[in-house]
Amino acid sequence: MCRKPLTLFLAACLSTTTLAQNLSDATIQQVLNNLATGATHSWELGTRTEALLELQSTFSVFSSQPIPPPPSLSSPQSTSLSQIFNISLTVVNARPNDTSPAQPLFSKDTAAGDPCSMGVAVLLSNWTGQTGADFAGAAEQQLRYILEDVPQTSDGAISHRVSTLQLWSDSVYMVPPFLAYYGALTSNQSLLEQSYNQIKLYRKYLKDSNSSAGGLWQHIVLGPSGNDPGHWSTGNAWAAAGILRVYATILHSQFSNPLKSHRQDLGTWVNEIHDGIYAHLDPSSGLFFNYADNTSTFLDASSTALLASTVYRNALLTGQHRHIPSAEISRKALFGTNSDGSMAHFDGEGWLTPVVNPENTGVQGSKSPEGQAFVVELEAAWSDWVNAGSPGVNGGRRTGGMPLGFGFGFGFGWGGIVVGVGSFYRYDLIAQIFGREEENSKDRPKYELFGTFFGLMPIDAELREL
Repeated sequence: MCRKPLTLFLAACLSTTTLAQNLSDATIQQVLNNLATGATHSWELGTRTEALLELQSTFSVFSSQPIPPPPSLSSPQSTSLSQIFNISLTVVNARPNDTSPAQPLFSKDTAAGDPCSMGVAVLLSNWTGQTGADFAGAAEQQLRYILEDVPQTSDGAISHRVSTLQLWSDSVYMVPPFLAYYGALTSNQSLLEQSYNQIKLYRKYLKDSNSSAGGLWQHIVLGPSGNDPGHWSTGNAWAAAGILRVYATILHSQFSNPLKSHRQDLGTWVNEIHDGIYAHLDPSSGLFFNYADNTSTFLDASSTALLASTVYRNALLTGQHRHIPSAEISRKALFGTNSDGSMAHFDGEGWLTPVVNPENTGVQGSKSPEGQAFVVELEAAWSDWVNAGSPGVNGGRRTGGMPLGFGFGFGFGWGGIVVGVGSFYRYDLIAQIFGREEENSKDRPKYELFGTFFGLMPIDAELREL
């Protein structure tokens, strides 16, 4: 990791805190309405169900509840899941009347991986006893199709495409979470291990081996044409989000302890992506460029939203907090308002902007259903993080207020010298700015001091390596 310059340290400490931004219920509903009308492709419908599950919370893999969940539902639970069940019913009943043992949930999809994004919703429909379609049969046929009929590399990486062997970073969000959830529901450890292995293989092929890439993943590799070696921000977001879904599924399954080392690897791989991509967050907008390390591409709110959601999820799952301040910058930018009170990154109809065209990754779009789903996932992840006590960023959501007092301070300790006029932020927050964990934070005084801050760069050896 690169050394963080003193200018970033001063900029962070001199910045003026603002009221934390959040979406109103009316805006969230508008986003959901647009998602409902806009989602038509397989991956859009699947991502919509995942977003709805996260917003509903209890039956999400990110819930603290064990997997499998209770098979019977209360009336309020049935109501909260009704949209998900209706989407699953429509998808399963739209398949051709084919009795072959292996077929995808979307029969004419040219992508092999995308139909799997609907898998968790279909499995949950079956598990909770929904009627009107053969959910169990559809899920089993999808499983056999992706494992048996789709092209694979010599070492077993499943192609994202049907007609040719090609790996896309998007597939990590689609396929491994389905395999993991299927395994957790059916007490099949080998399927959970397969979900992990698919991520391991995709990382092998897609993580850019060039050291200057900093851990970023390429978008598309191995195909005879249409490859994309660039570091597409949404592709890295898809990968990080998919990895965390598998992590959470394993964690809440009966195989959490036997697969502890798998979970540790998954956490490491998410951190690689976060470390690589957050080095390229645009400081003036709080957004990522469409291709993270290519500033000639346009700014993209869609990938920014999903990536921020993965930071909050990662903090809750693995205890890694170092990118929380950056995620907060992005969230406040995305959900902020202009001087006239209008939303800064939503148009008058409630569509997120600016966004990449979901069907042409090099072109800016206008309406992105997946982008709407990412907004929902960001709101859900942030809300869960807040409800858990906002771990890792004490003061990160500070809304301002009167200072506790004024004065001059001079001190030694914590690996450096700090000199201040006025008042200081808590130094556990400053540690987060540098990416340092709050180990033994209970032994540090919790001074709450606000105002102008001047400081020398800490000389702690660990911080020098950040």
